[in-house]
Amino acid sequence: MPSDALDERAGKREWIGLGVLTLACLVYAMDLTVLHLAVPQISAQLQPTSSQLLWIIDVYGFLVAGLLITMGTLGDRIGRRKLLMYGAVLFGVVSVLAAFAPTAETLILCRALLGIAGATIAPSTLSLIFNMFRDARQRSLAVGAWVTAFSAGGVIGPVLGGLMLEHFWWGSVFLLAVPVMVLLLVLGPRVLPEFRDEEAGRLDLISAALSVVAMISLVLAMKNFAQDGAGIVPLVALTVGLAAGALFVRRQLNRPDPMLDLRLFRFGTFRTALAINMIGIFVAFGYFLFVAQYFQLVLGMSPLKAGLVMAPSSLGFIIGSQAAPHIVRFVRPAYLIGAAMALAAIGLAMLTQVPVDGHPLPVVIASSLIALGLAPVFGITTELIVGSAPPEQAGAASGLSETAAELGGALGISVLGSISIAIYRGGLDDTLPHGIPGAEAVRDTLGAAVEVAATLPGPLGEAVLQAARESFVQGMHLIVGIAAVAALAVSALAVAKLRHLPAGEISSGDGQH
Repeated sequence: MPSDALDERAGKREWIGLGVLTLACLVYAMDLTVLHLAVPQISAQLQPTSSQLLWIIDVYGFLVAGLLITMGTLGDRIGRRKLLMYGAVLFGVVSVLAAFAPTAETLILCRALLGIAGATIAPSTLSLIFNMFRDARQRSLAVGAWVTAFSAGGVIGPVLGGLMLEHFWWGSVFLLAVPVMVLLLVLGPRVLPEFRDEEAGRLDLISAALSVVAMISLVLAMKNFAQDGAGIVPLVALTVGLAAGALFVRRQLNRPDPMLDLRLFRFGTFRTALAINMIGIFVAFGYFLFVAQYFQLVLGMSPLKAGLVMAPSSLGFIIGSQAAPHIVRFVRPAYLIGAAMALAAIGLAMLTQVPVDGHPLPVVIASSLIALGLAPVFGITTELIVGSAPPEQAGAASGLSETAAELGGALGISVLGSISIAIYRGGLDDTLPHGIPGAEAVRDTLGAAVEVAATLPGPLGEAVLQAARESFVQGMHLIVGIAAVAALAVSALAVAKLRHLPAGEISSGDGQH
């Protein structure tokens, strides 16, 4: 082996550092998955409206998506390890505040602050990995471990969250992040190297503000339009978002040191990988929230049992993400992604047949197929996206990769969630008994419907509960059907646009670094 290749290979310190980074990613994922299990208790105790409940769930993703590019470039300037440590402190402190939030509004604010903290974690961990692992094969394994950490969070989160919810209040799920963040703060400075771009200029605060305003405004417009139809609020938000986005793009194209190098979009592989990654996350988040609620609110499972039956799908993510770096050595990325997304589409199609009074096993099988299909896609496309940037721009490139992923997740929850609410309410118009007390709460969320039904006389309560569950499942069927079509579209896109990439070590395929 040539000496320069030996020099590129990571050593013991880098692998230990990778273990520390995966801790941060694990908590990042846990914080999202455990919240899904807590939705019924949050609905019962804080009594949020349907709009507030969606904001509690997805404001985290919105702010992460809006700030990832900014945080990625900030890490290039002040140091990626330093930014990661700052983010860990904020994440830990706000997790404690969220655990004791007295109102829905307070919880939304805490989730927003967690989104700001989370935006420092994802690009910092990924850019550090790309700088620590220069050897292509080692880097592929490291990225696979990075993806696995998110999947492990999906396994550990529901089980630990279910245990916490069995014995404590809903806010206890947020406290799971605190010890892990403390461990990160203790070990990080010892095993993680510091990286920064010595030639980076000052952070462009105007571009940062424009990117956040554009992201939040556009998502707000889509949320309001999906829930309430055309109106002044979505129109104004859409106008502000498009204007801010146009100004952001123009500023990046005219600056000598842009926050986001839009020239990367000239490369076909970069564009395609980014689109596949984003739509894949859209599919994953679009169905995951509904499955968690289906187990608890439709089938009547406890949080712990729901967490346990969701564990196989999370294990599917781990298996798929670990297998991908080995399979891609022998199979072209296009065909691996195409087959994987087709498998996910099959699982999603199975969920369209789930009945109201069904058995959990078909849902577990379908969810496991979806996970096995989606997992290889995220690792491969992440390498294609970030691997196309030079090392000194790894923070900005990873920020863009994570922005696409978080935006896909936020849109999956927001847009598909809003559509499901519309279907849910429409179904209740025809099936909900007239004149019952708490009818507005029943129409708001399924969690609220379960609470109201428990206070009504036997037959009436059963009728309300059955109507609410049937309407919810109708909405879920439509959502997973949309997600299945999106998965098939991604499968076709990958085969059509990436088939020029050979099997073996992943590279950009466009002559990029």
